[in-house]
Amino acid sequence: MTPAPGPDLGQKSTELADLLSRIEPADDESARAAREWQLRLTKPPGSLGRIEDVSVALAGLAGTCPPPVPSPAAVAVFAADTGVHAQGVTPWPQLVTAQMVGNFLAGGAAVNVLAASTGASVTVVDVGVATPIEDPSGPGSGPQLRRHPVRAGSRDFTEEAALTREEVLEALLLGASAAADLVAAGARCLIPGDMGIANTTPSAALVAVFTGTDAAAVTGRGTGVDDETLARKID
Repeated sequence: MTPAPGPDLGQKSTELADLLSRIEPADDESARAAREWQLRLTKPPGSLGRIEDVSVALAGLAGTCPPPVPSPAAVAVFAADTGVHAQGVTPWPQLVTAQMVGNFLAGGAAVNVLAASTGASVTVVDVGVATPIEDPSGPGSGPQLRRHPVRAGSRDFTEEAALTREEVLEALLLGASAAADLVAAGARCLIPGDMGIANTTPSAALVAVFTGTDAAAVTGRGTGVDDETLARKID
């Protein structure tokens, strides 16, 4: 007999349902107006490449044409470890996740360089890093660390459920909360990212399940693993 959901689970489910109910589709009329405006400009159609498509998408998202400038931008990197690491799907030790988070906070990673080049802020969210993280950033305008671990790394999904339903809901609401805080702080463009050694293995598993595609077709080499390790990932 399945036990009734606890009060926290029910409350989190209600919060997520409320959040999803407030997500509206893109405004087709604004997108159409933006596309027509592009065609009226004194330039060859399509000469700006994907920038034209982005402008149309922004108009649809904002519900107005011309769309607002999506600035300032904020990058949020969500970091966590995955239990499937135990299956030897990567040559890197799990502690590298925490080391990379430290690099983000110290400003030494590629994401920091790219963000700085566009004036974007960087926030790192510890959703479930297994190794304790030292925060060298401190207060100020540099990369900031938010500590909200759902658990210290997920379970090995080849052995058991990686997360409980309540943990999944907590993680989803955590992402929504982080986004809301960044918007409240003035961000007009949110750029999510993730960090976690072995995280491409559960990603490939989810893609395979959601699309009905063979695992071999959606599983890549990640950080450049050898054939033997790739075979373990696919398996």
